[in-house]
Amino acid sequence: MRLAVVVPIVGIALFALFAWGLRYGSNDLPSVMLNKPVPQFDLQAVKGREGGLATPDLQGHVSLVNVFASWCVPCRAEHPLIMALAEKGEFPIYGFNYKDDPEAARAWLAQLGDPYSRTGADLDGRVAIEWGSYGVPETFIIDGQGRIAYRHVGPLTQDDIDNTILPLARKLRDDAAAGAANGTKGTAG
Repeated sequence: MRLAVVVPIVGIALFALFAWGLRYGSNDLPSVMLNKPVPQFDLQAVKGREGGLATPDLQGHVSLVNVFASWCVPCRAEHPLIMALAEKGEFPIYGFNYKDDPEAARAWLAQLGDPYSRTGADLDGRVAIEWGSYGVPETFIIDGQGRIAYRHVGPLTQDDIDNTILPLARKLRDDAAAGAANGTKGTAG
């Protein structure tokens, strides 16, 4: 009798903890790459696109890097937000397409729109692993010196963009401009 009561209670408690972790803990995953230079990489362009993505593309200006895949349902959910962010034109948005079928990636961007200034095809997932990525979607803010300033795990929401992404990117850009005006090396450009 006692076991019949304890097992369901423990099951419910574990489920609640798991659900809470999915909702509130996903962005708190540690990243050893924060404040470090982006890893050296050079990805070919996604099929049907001009120009791939490489380390030098992420230097000299503040930018956003979005890791996405055509098979990723949360990527599809955040894509209109990435499109709207690109339309603002405040900083370049780059993408790497993670472990995707080349034709599926091409079709996905053709159907939903391409917000990326450059998009690299990470066919085997090696580059994402070097970045410390846990999967898709993930979004990184890169400062003007090519360092990872911020990492967001999971799909972006409008709240994330308005209260974290844009303020941080603007601060990095403004700090770099102030540094350049004072003749010092800034953190972004």
